[in-house]
Amino acid sequence: MLLLPLSMVAQEIKIAVVKYSEIFSIMPETTAVENELNALVERYKAELQTLENDFIRKQSDFTNQRDSLTDNIKTMRIQEIQDLQTRMENLSQMAQQDLEKKQMDLYAPINEKIQKAIDEVGDENNYTMVFIKNPNIVPYVGKTAIDITEQVKAKLGIK
Repeated sequence: MLLLPLSMVAQEIKIAVVKYSEIFSIMPETTAVENELNALVERYKAELQTLENDFIRKQSDFTNQRDSLTDNIKTMRIQEIQDLQTRMENLSQMAQQDLEKKQMDLYAPINEKIQKAIDEVGDENNYTMVFIKNPNIVPYVGKTAIDITEQVKAKLGIK
């Protein structure tokens, strides 16, 4: 019975680290996703710019014509300007939400692919644990921890 705890301690614990962000940044798919996201950002910017230009024009027209407008028309124009401002705010919020969702959807397959490669390298080499090498997550990595970044890159077919 006394030997049982000693045998558990004798089991080899192999810890590895991987530079996940380095791998992620050089994945070929990442560039395509970033291009698609940038194109979506540009489309939203163009739409927001159109609304903003319309808003500025209507506000300027209203300011220039204010004295010559009837009360009913003034009220209608003020409402139009407020509606445009609300539409700009709504579009901005919707764009942010859409971009976040699109980013998650597009990056998910890349993350899954990297995770699969990490799992395979970990299983092939009998690592007990693999940590992402990031000082904000793991403040210290000892000299005995094995960096498997290059093995994961090789598994993914990237250099």
